[in-house]
Amino acid sequence: MTQAKSAGIRKRAVRAVAAMCVAATCFAFAACGNSNASESTGKSSASSSASSGLTKIEGVKDTAKVGEKPVLEFKKPLNVPDNSYAILQEGDGEVIKPGNRVCAQGMAVDGKTGDIKMSTWETNQMDCSLVAPKKGEKTSALLSVIDGLKLNSTVVFGSNDSTADSSNLIVMTLKSQSTDLTKAEGTKVKDIPSDLPKVTNAADGKPSIDMNGYKGSDKLVVQPLIEGDGEKLDSNSYAVVKYTGWLLDGKQFDSSWDRNSTFDVNMQGGVIEGWLEGLKGQKVGSEVLLVVPPSLGYGDQAQGEIPANSTLVFVVDILAKY
Repeated sequence: MTQAKSAGIRKRAVRAVAAMCVAATCFAFAACGNSNASESTGKSSASSSASSGLTKIEGVKDTAKVGEKPVLEFKKPLNVPDNSYAILQEGDGEVIKPGNRVCAQGMAVDGKTGDIKMSTWETNQMDCSLVAPKKGEKTSALLSVIDGLKLNSTVVFGSNDSTADSSNLIVMTLKSQSTDLTKAEGTKVKDIPSDLPKVTNAADGKPSIDMNGYKGSDKLVVQPLIEGDGEKLDSNSYAVVKYTGWLLDGKQFDSSWDRNSTFDVNMQGGVIEGWLEGLKGQKVGSEVLLVVPPSLGYGDQAQGEIPANSTLVFVVDILAKY
């Protein structure tokens, strides 16, 4: 997941983390094998060069049908190292496109006992935090190997914690893909209060602002500028956004647009309260103006270029939800 580098939205250096910790750091996707119930063999593929620095897991078999909940067979106990992977099933769906968001069903299996420690199959709460790298994009070896995979592919990768004497098999089945928006898309909101800052957007969606003599507010101001037609954000969501933040004097202190990056917002916490309150209930595709008073921002604590007791003005484009 792409991280913003400024303290302009984070709550005192607390980072938003993935809902399922293995998703962003341990996905070990590689290209496809050939068998419906194939044993891991480490065969070469279109993405084998990207995974050349990874260890191949041997001796694990998935006997389930393609695309269904995996049924693993392996000799126990099995000790797997970190940064290890194998292809258990070749998918029968579409090839995953670079830049697309991928949703996967997942299981964590104890390598020593074979017991299932965690599974999303029963709740259908898939993890959608993975984004397939674009051509030429720098990324980790674990994420690079997604190139060439098809939907319904099943992969396994190793997660080893020597301090806890545990060795786990993380098994992921790729079920769907979608394309995130690149800017807010929807209906422009009419009748915006005339005393609020004036926002204009470049062709690529990047916002600029005229403070319009605005002096701030002691309460949170949430003003949609573009109304999207996507899903609503709730307290259990992660929101993929682009944003810019300004002080009341018009000084910009942060912008993901300038970094050509997105930021994944954990709606349970990790960012300032003004964002959590202001974005909840907003729809994917929307652009939202937030005026955050100090009480819902950083209060009397200075944060980098943000002085103590500052009112913060943000324009946030909501590009996806997972």
